[in-house]
Amino acid sequence: MSTNPFTFLTLTGFSARIIQYALILCTLLFSSLAFSTDISGIWKHAKSPAWIEVRQETGIATVVRNDKFPERVGREILKTIKTANPQQSLWHGLFYVEKLGGYKRVEISFPDADRMLITAKKGLFSHTVEWFRVNSKAIH
Repeated sequence: MSTNPFTFLTLTGFSARIIQYALILCTLLFSSLAFSTDISGIWKHAKSPAWIEVRQETGIATVVRNDKFPERVGREILKTIKTANPQQSLWHGLFYVEKLGGYKRVEISFPDADRMLITAKKGLFSHTVEWFRVNSKAIH
């Protein structure tokens, strides 16, 4: 009798290679679920004293605090937020651009769960704004 623990598997028609592929498939499946991003919450602009609240269920982000421009509080700054590829944490939406006086199509990505990058493209140029997730108590 062999002492190889995989003898039973090879005798019943399974091979270690099939088990290896199954484990890899399960790992990929569960990792994609782990990387799917919940974008709801309070986000602070990386360079400016501005905070927005993103509501994933409505696809809208509203300014909840802006120390530099308090008149912007309550403004719908980001709308029609929709997932483009949840496995890669990639979203799309329309961001209000003050200088243009209107909404501009943007790409929203999440390098990690607490960091959001909003990128607007125009021709060959693009501009990315970085936001960090904060506790809701941080806005008061």
